[in-house]
Amino acid sequence: MNHFVGAIAQDIDLSQQLQAAVVARDADQLSKLFAQLTLSEALRELLGLSQDDRSAVLTLISPELAADLLEEAPHELAADLMEDLETARAVEIIEEMDSDVQADLIGDMETEEAEAILEQMDAEDAADVRRLSEYDDDTAGGLMMSEVFECRDTMTVSDVIKVLAKDDEDVDRYRGQHPYIVDAEGKLVGVVSLRGLLSTKRATLLTTFMVEPMTVLAQAPLSDLEDIFDKYDFLGIPVVDDAGRLLGVVSRDAVSRALLERSESENLKLQGVVGDEVRSMPTWLRSRRRLAWLSANIVLNMIAASVISAYEETLVAVIAIAVFLPMVSDMSGCSGNQAVGVTMRELSLGLVRPKDVLRVWLKEISVGVINGIALGVLIGLVAWVWKGSPALGLVIGMALALNTMLAVSIGGVVPLLLKRIGQDPAVASGPLLTTVTDMAGFFFVLSLATLMMPWLV
Repeated sequence: MNHFVGAIAQDIDLSQQLQAAVVARDADQLSKLFAQLTLSEALRELLGLSQDDRSAVLTLISPELAADLLEEAPHELAADLMEDLETARAVEIIEEMDSDVQADLIGDMETEEAEAILEQMDAEDAADVRRLSEYDDDTAGGLMMSEVFECRDTMTVSDVIKVLAKDDEDVDRYRGQHPYIVDAEGKLVGVVSLRGLLSTKRATLLTTFMVEPMTVLAQAPLSDLEDIFDKYDFLGIPVVDDAGRLLGVVSRDAVSRALLERSESENLKLQGVVGDEVRSMPTWLRSRRRLAWLSANIVLNMIAASVISAYEETLVAVIAIAVFLPMVSDMSGCSGNQAVGVTMRELSLGLVRPKDVLRVWLKEISVGVINGIALGVLIGLVAWVWKGSPALGLVIGMALALNTMLAVSIGGVVPLLLKRIGQDPAVASGPLLTTVTDMAGFFFVLSLATLMMPWLV
């Protein structure tokens, strides 16, 4: 307990020192304090400051540290922080990042601010960023970095070792890449291992011991990249265009980050949170985004409530039914969410497409029939024993079985249909599923109860 209290006191003291250093605009003290923190801790402290103070800190600390902090932050937040800086300072920071990160950050910024930064960047680097920004985020082209250990097919081992011996930023950014061999037209013709390079005579041409590399096209989706890195122990894989020209390298780390970001994004969307929301963002922006989703749910829930209103007489006559209404809708909703989760997973992996609607439905309904009957029998027995009415048990059991079959059908198929019409299935599937399963669950229970009224009262 004393250790816990001591840790809290230490954190508070460090935060106070940071605040004092920010107020004093003391760059040296800020650097010393940030050096005591991990990147995630430093980012938390940064986001606890006011907007003006955040900009001041990013201006006072070294461009390298500022770049590390922005890379640690969610993309949208990092873009907002960059937009608040003077253009010259933003350029200093972005030049410390790899080209793939630069492209992501520039792509998330407002057009005017992004163009201002690109105009002040090195012309070649700016051209790389513009080129990378043309690719979709979840493709090899969108994830690759343009810094490539590229060697001409006329070079010898000695030539490459001289390149490696240089104290050069570009060499540092190769991140242990193997040398990729290209011809005069820039086409990738081979790759040599670093180990092979060091164990071969200096005068040997690279083409004499290079091997044919595995490559991916710039349009290759994230799912294909995931499969490749799962199967092979590559740290990176070269990206080429249709003519075989070397464009860049996509790293294992970049693919892992993209997979994690996609998973987090889809989970947030299913909960009605759109974008990279963090609590340091403006309150009005967070409120507006959430309300857009919540207000739509009000309309959908009013539709579901209207079903209950239409069967008021049945509810008054058999009040015990009201106990089971939320159970039927909730249990079938859970089954539907399982189906949504599987479809979203298969969509992200490229295992299903919108045209596979019938096949997906047949697979889901087969599971829905089995689970619906099993759950229906279970809750039917509970209702019978609890309320002493076999007729009530039959009504509740049949309603849950039918609603489960409907829920898995909707959960499995709706994401595909939304994908076909260009809507985001992660955002829309959840509210639609919830409303339909509630409405249908109420309808099944109340309509079956109305039909069996003579045996219920």
